[in-house]
Amino acid sequence: MSTDPNRLERRGAQRFEVHLPLAIQFEGRTVPGFTQALSGRGIFFYAEASFPEGAVVELTFMMPSEITLAESMPVRCRGRVLRSSASSGAHSQDGHAPNSQRSGIAVQFDSYEYLPANESIGPFVRVSAPSTVGTISGAVLP
Repeated sequence: MSTDPNRLERRGAQRFEVHLPLAIQFEGRTVPGFTQALSGRGIFFYAEASFPEGAVVELTFMMPSEITLAESMPVRCRGRVLRSSASSGAHSQDGHAPNSQRSGIAVQFDSYEYLPANESIGPFVRVSAPSTVGTISGAVLP
């Protein structure tokens, strides 16, 4: 990442660093993950699965109040995978040996919808944190 003050920023939307659980639906299965960065145009998240470039995915998570400018609300987004980069070394839930491969995934949104406030995004499961030995919670749709 460049620290050049004269570098032109090409992003078209403000980006928020948020760490939220999310559920990724792809080809009939649901995979838990967690967000890293979120904007009005897309999202970067981590999951213990990889997705091919161009794949259409559906993401469900709580949109934070910093973005809605009201209360946090459940949202379902549909988008296309722009890139997916694997990184090994995810730690098991007990914090010891690596047990799977984690991918960083960038998705560009095609559409999104706010869900009713009383609609649950599902039970919580444990997924590996991006840079810690511990774990964080991730959501899975029923």
